[in-house]
Amino acid sequence: MTKTLYRSVLAFSVAIALAGCTVGPDYQRPEAPQARAYAPTPIATDTGSAAGPGGEAQHVLASMDIPGQWWTLFHSAPLNGLIDDALKHNADIEAAHAALQVAWESVYAQRGAYFPTVNASANSTRQNDANDVASGVASNADLYTLTTAQVSVSYTLDIWGANRRQVESLAAQANAQRFQLEATYLTLTSNVVNAAIQEASLRAQMELTRKIIGEQETILATLKRQHELGDASDAAIAVQVAVLEQSRATLPPLDKQLAQQRDLLATLTGRTPDQPIDAQFQLDALQLPSELPISLPAQLVEQRPDVRAAEEQLHSASAQVGVAIANRLPNVQINAALGGASERTSQLFAAGSGFWAVGATVTQPLFDGGSLKHKQRGAEAAYRQAAAQYRSTVLGAVQNVADTLHAIDADARALAAAERAEQAAEHSLDIARRQLALGDLSESAMLNAQLVWQQAALSSVQARAARYADTVALFQALGGGWWHRQDAGSVASTPAAGPR
Repeated sequence: MTKTLYRSVLAFSVAIALAGCTVGPDYQRPEAPQARAYAPTPIATDTGSAAGPGGEAQHVLASMDIPGQWWTLFHSAPLNGLIDDALKHNADIEAAHAALQVAWESVYAQRGAYFPTVNASANSTRQNDANDVASGVASNADLYTLTTAQVSVSYTLDIWGANRRQVESLAAQANAQRFQLEATYLTLTSNVVNAAIQEASLRAQMELTRKIIGEQETILATLKRQHELGDASDAAIAVQVAVLEQSRATLPPLDKQLAQQRDLLATLTGRTPDQPIDAQFQLDALQLPSELPISLPAQLVEQRPDVRAAEEQLHSASAQVGVAIANRLPNVQINAALGGASERTSQLFAAGSGFWAVGATVTQPLFDGGSLKHKQRGAEAAYRQAAAQYRSTVLGAVQNVADTLHAIDADARALAAAERAEQAAEHSLDIARRQLALGDLSESAMLNAQLVWQQAALSSVQARAARYADTVALFQALGGGWWHRQDAGSVASTPAAGPR
């Protein structure tokens, strides 16, 4: 009879739970942006080109997918090795993986509320009562031992879907953390590539500065010879010495920046600055990708980790509205116990020592000072906030891609102009150098030719580096192809979450 009753109660509870509704809004994904382009007028799909290294034309292809290891398009083995090292040893990646596991464990813990809570307990007491109130359980003895063992079952019916909505909210937060992990991967790889490009740029600027210093030392020697012949003044030599020292003074800041870039690379790869990095980077050793991907804004919201994370936060906020509504409705809890009690442990499960109990509790909030009502309003406001934040994130992502496309086009034209300016300035300096040797050029004109060439040459190096850096920015702005990584979401329990 007892087993039959217990089974009936359990079956009834499960039936009620399964038949229960889920209050609150059912989540609907936001509509994708309707924009078909990133500018009022079409952005050029083919960039300009320049004659020197890094001046190749780049072609923007809508049909091109983004490789998971997009940095390999720069064709630098040292760079590839350094990024592999960073992915294995960077502390932020390790922390993001741990945070993802924490998030999913919270989901699994909340799913436990789908099932009854079953506890087993045993209790043994030695008791001495007054003679006139001696327990009948112990045959009116005033000193006795009572041992009780029981199994208790407690189950809260999820009639309104409060637990289901809570699980839904936590799962959305876990997916948001998944995309935070992908954003961490993308940020790390982009930072490593940008640090390598900056190092290469600094090395090129330092090499060029040394060349400029050598050129100025040669001119100073020429002026000194002319001074000995009476063809150059002390003032001209003083000015040339000042210019030379100014050029020498630019080397220590470049050297400082280079050392800081090396420190950054060490930190990104999980090292301390005193640990050496074998890889060194030169601009000439980096190949500019000639083909670049582009995605429509509707695809972009599927590819950007920050947008996907913002969408999951919106999903979580939507589910929390259902939780808040359900908390204002009646709550039903079923409790049952089955066990035995006896003076002797050996008789604990004998006939006549058993007991059982089944009960149900219905709780309906009647007055709480408006707490539950305002919690629901707060949840609804949080949902509106998450929706606005999602729209802002989408607009920021679209702007990011648009800005990068404009930069890539402008960079190509800037490099071409910088190279033309450098060639013209170098030609002018060469003429001025010959004229100075013949005494046909004033020192001030020579000085002006030096400064023009120096500035043009440094601008050309910086323009080359900018093309590489903005190419990295485009891959990052488009999401970095994380959905193609073999180790994407390497926590085993993480659901697939690539572009849909």
